[in-house]
Amino acid sequence: MGSLRVVSHTYNERMSEGVNFDDSQIFVDLNNNSKVNQQERLEQVRSAVEITRDAVKAVSITAIDLLKEIPSFMAGLDLEAELKNPFSHIEAPIWEEEMVPQEMIDAAYAYCELLTKKEAGNFYHSLKYLPDDQRRAMCAYYAFCRRADDIADGDYVDVFPGSDGAEDPEATDYRRSLEELTGDKSVLDAPTYRDKLAQLFFYRKKLSTAYNCNSSTDPIFMALKDAVARFEVPREYLDDLISGMEDDLYTNRYRTFDDLYKYCYRVASTVGLACIEIYDYEDPKAIEYAESWGIFMQLTNILRDVSEDAGRNRVYLPLDDLERHGIKASELSTDLSNDKRWHAFVSEFIERIEVYHEKALKLLPLLNRKARYSPAAMMSFYASILKKIKKHDGNIFHGQIKLSKVEKVSLAAAVYIKQRFLRL
Repeated sequence: MGSLRVVSHTYNERMSEGVNFDDSQIFVDLNNNSKVNQQERLEQVRSAVEITRDAVKAVSITAIDLLKEIPSFMAGLDLEAELKNPFSHIEAPIWEEEMVPQEMIDAAYAYCELLTKKEAGNFYHSLKYLPDDQRRAMCAYYAFCRRADDIADGDYVDVFPGSDGAEDPEATDYRRSLEELTGDKSVLDAPTYRDKLAQLFFYRKKLSTAYNCNSSTDPIFMALKDAVARFEVPREYLDDLISGMEDDLYTNRYRTFDDLYKYCYRVASTVGLACIEIYDYEDPKAIEYAESWGIFMQLTNILRDVSEDAGRNRVYLPLDDLERHGIKASELSTDLSNDKRWHAFVSEFIERIEVYHEKALKLLPLLNRKARYSPAAMMSFYASILKKIKKHDGNIFHGQIKLSKVEKVSLAAAVYIKQRFLRL
């Protein structure tokens, strides 16, 4: 069994050795406001983020020492207890050996399952009909998405052993590379922005271990590595999700629906696309329908949370569409529940969401019957929320529209019977 090692910074090396840019061309493109070239450059900067084994130094813990502690961790798993990282005492970002002991992988999966139970009990319940390997993979993927969102939009503080956080030279260089393209115009205060971007940068470095010969000592990414290998989940889906979280640090307004669609694709469609790789499918049309599934759910989220988002100075509704109905973005923080302009806008916006819902439903027959329940339940919940918004003429200004526990149980039961027993 090998020892654990600390990995040095490698982003600058990849930028200089593995990615070549023509700076003069970039300058011209930016001055001409070329969004296409700007986006290509952003993706090149992001794709350069990687962990390698260069310039490492050993730390004291060994695999044998660690494996002695895993049985007590597994025995202590409790929904009511505090969620504890079984590898939190490891002061290194990667496991030295290419082969990670199965006991560690099992503990990593157990951590992800408990996190899913705690953070999304209803979602976890919908996974219980999946075979064990699919259920565990879905929990690992959920944990990855949950933590990325917690970093970008919450108070969660992620840890990358050996880094200096927002002041880390590598994270600073990455930030400056992005700022050259975004104009250094974050929608957050400077300290919060720099801290969150640094965390997402190192989160992306952890993700790289799921697709190379290294293994992260973060249990989420240790489990994720096993999951994406088993089900051949493309890295681009996970990278794109982190990019969407980064975009949230720079953007709090969307001019057109096309602009909004690109954001929704990154933070939601990529989730549907990753999920169907785990669920398994044969018909390539499933890819198109999974993309629509994500758009449907994210647009419903956006409409439901308009008032809450406006209070945080975020407007996800397309400004062009609002203005066409005579609505200013600043008015979304007021009560428009009896405003005819708002009713007209909402009616139109709901029609657009329903188109994506209809396409999303076409995904279900293309999945194995055992895998249908979870996506069908989620679609049903969100369709019910959308119906409530429609029934109330778009009144989302007097508290968030939610489903009661009884409604959720009833919907779940109906979906279960339909997807498990009826012919589709």
